[in-house]
Amino acid sequence: MIEARSHGVAQTRALAARLAGLARAGDLLVLSGDLGAGKTAFAQGFGAGLGVGVPITSPTFTLANVHQGERLLMHHLDVYRIDQIEEVADLSLAELLDGDTVTLIEWGDAILPALPSSYLEVALRHTEDTDAAADDDRILTLRVIGPSWADRTSALQATVRAWEEAGRC
Repeated sequence: MIEARSHGVAQTRALAARLAGLARAGDLLVLSGDLGAGKTAFAQGFGAGLGVGVPITSPTFTLANVHQGERLLMHHLDVYRIDQIEEVADLSLAELLDGDTVTLIEWGDAILPALPSSYLEVALRHTEDTDAAADDDRILTLRVIGPSWADRTSALQATVRAWEEAGRC
């Protein structure tokens, strides 16, 4: 498990952009956290890191958006409005994870039984600081689940460390 502290949306996006450099075809990232925790900001930064040249918004009402990056296609899903796990079959996840694609699923923790057994979990949460200056602070916890990201654990740690040393920008 790897933790990082972001002091605002711009920093969350910047870290995600750096992490996108580690993405490979077929990767899955499961984004979790309360409303307003920064899942969409993370997806925006990740897309920017892939070279997506259009604005990225949450696909809450459309369920899925597709964005062409410079080296990978990015599927961005938001399953917040899915009521039953059976509805996940309509998303054709196996097809989304095939080819030169990377898939990010906001609220993905709600559909874990329907997901492949290998992914990078990115949990975002507000800090417990009561200081008003820390209102935008978030803790990002990265957890490798299964083998697809296992060989990149050291690279994930080094990327987070380099982001921290660069002043989180």
